[in-house]
Amino acid sequence: MSWKPEVDEIHQRYRWAEELGGSDAVAKHHAHGRFTVRERIAALVDAGSFQEIGKLAGHAKYEHGKVTNVMPAPYVMGLGKIDGRLVAIGGEDFTVRGGTATGSERRKGGRGGFVEDLAYEFRVPLVNLIDGAGGSVDSVRKRGYTTFPGSGLKGFERSVELLARVPVVCAVMGAAAGGPAARAVLSHFSVMVRGSSQIFAAGPPVVERAFGKPVDREQLGGAKTAVDTAGTIDSAVESEAEACALIKRFLSYLPQNVWSLPPVVDCDDPPERREEALLDIVPRDRRKAYNMRQLITLVVDCGSPFELQPTYGRGLITMLARLAGKVVGIVANNPMAGGIMDVNAARKQTHFIDLCDTFHIPLIFFVDVPGVMIGDQAESAGILREGMRAAMAGMQATVPILTLVIRRCYGMAGMATRDRDGLDFKIAWPSAEWGSLPIEGGVTAAYRREIEAAGDRDEKIRELEAELKSLASPLRTAEAFAVEDVIDPRETRPYLCGLVEAMQERLATDLGMKPRYGVRP
Repeated sequence: MSWKPEVDEIHQRYRWAEELGGSDAVAKHHAHGRFTVRERIAALVDAGSFQEIGKLAGHAKYEHGKVTNVMPAPYVMGLGKIDGRLVAIGGEDFTVRGGTATGSERRKGGRGGFVEDLAYEFRVPLVNLIDGAGGSVDSVRKRGYTTFPGSGLKGFERSVELLARVPVVCAVMGAAAGGPAARAVLSHFSVMVRGSSQIFAAGPPVVERAFGKPVDREQLGGAKTAVDTAGTIDSAVESEAEACALIKRFLSYLPQNVWSLPPVVDCDDPPERREEALLDIVPRDRRKAYNMRQLITLVVDCGSPFELQPTYGRGLITMLARLAGKVVGIVANNPMAGGIMDVNAARKQTHFIDLCDTFHIPLIFFVDVPGVMIGDQAESAGILREGMRAAMAGMQATVPILTLVIRRCYGMAGMATRDRDGLDFKIAWPSAEWGSLPIEGGVTAAYRREIEAAGDRDEKIRELEAELKSLASPLRTAEAFAVEDVIDPRETRPYLCGLVEAMQERLATDLGMKPRYGVRP
């Protein structure tokens, strides 16, 4: 006897699942310029590679013992390939109950969801497509009592465990509050869409009730707040298609998990390429800025720079790139934004170092830092604590680190660019200078009595500064082997390519999870 009737019912249930929340709900979703969760997954994974899991889950209606319809669970997930590499991927279906969690103990996605277990157990990257508000007070009525926060079979424990094991990417595609917002932060890279995505701890209705005045959701958690000001989300784009492209690009630099190395790609950009433009890119006048992004672009493989958090902590540039096809992490001071280490730049540096160290990506510092931000506002914001957190992250990192001093390298911020517990390999351009603090600021403090005793105070300051500057040449430091090399700027690419090639054996023998002991300040 054939099982065709039962198989036919399975396929009918699949068709209901593919209808999502129904044609009206889908049309309304599209009217807001948003893809459905199925369209998002299709835009990300290789054609024909998505293997959906849990497609039959949902709320069914029966008449006379026969199913007449199934409203699918508000989450779609499974396994797929992105550029040939397996990932676990899932997201809320906003067309079904606004993507809110069902409250069931066994969840397809969301906090403690099955999709996280897939990524954890199979050791593959996780892609979260977030478009839901999380829990609802309506669950209290259904359950008949309130529960403690984080109750249930799983909380955020799995989300936290994943961060040490596999790449986790989150895209905020709509309004995210509560649990979904927290999962967006528990990631290695996050992106949102300007104008149509928002993220907040609690949405406008809750905020209005708490503070007694209405608040606009875009002002509360739009990209200007979440990306540019707070740095809660890493990047913002103009469309969901751009968000998908950004996710693919980020993953192309990351390994499948911490037990493997980042992918190496074929490179037709010669490692020995020398750029004449590097010879005069740094002005002799130290008060003049230059384009650090352009400088980096001239050094790394053509087309390879991928900047993280480009609009947050603008005094610092963090980017993934390649040298001779091999992935590197670049931390560079941005002289066009002062280059100084403020609180946002320090936080940005700490997060990026942890990312690269976790996934065995060697770090190269392009240094032009005058020091940490000073003044009462900086002190009130906690610059000392954040600066030392950045320094500690560098000290705890176990990947190879190179320090390339382009111009200034001063104070605690300069210290945070060095690999003191490792090889401490420092390279400099002829334009480089360093010290505990700049000569101009340090002379009046170190020689106060001598200056006050002089007949012409200003002349004495100029005299002392000239004397000390004559001793500050990087070549004098190189004579003492206190800096390992001072190089022709045009030789930067071949020099770095050679060193990155030399690191590969070290990286291959240090695979696995990275323990981080102690308490950061």
